[in-house]
Amino acid sequence: MTQLLCSGTSSRRHGQRRPRVLKEIRKLQKSTDLLLRKRPFGLLAREVCAIFTRGVDFNWQAQALLALQEAAEAFLVHLFEDAYLLSLHAGRVTLYPKDVQLARRIRGIQEGLG
Repeated sequence: MTQLLCSGTSSRRHGQRRPRVLKEIRKLQKSTDLLLRKRPFGLLAREVCAIFTRGVDFNWQAQALLALQEAAEAFLVHLFEDAYLLSLHAGRVTLYPKDVQLARRIRGIQEGLG
């Protein structure tokens, strides 16, 4: 047991995971593909629409759902970029919920505070 702890297997795991994560980040930054799957996003959009229209069921065009998904993903990516800058400003590398909340608060109502 002591040999297992001294061998440093846990630190090696982090070392192997890091290049994989960085490679995935680079791949996602190069692509223009959507990050969320279309079907779950479409179901969520229909559910939210049904809530706000008091149960009236609307038909959605595929292009309308695609445009809504692209706008939602662009909003989220920009929000996470701002929140990550706030975490760096605080001297941290880890993104916390309070960073996202502060980014939304700084943006205000015009930029999607809700």
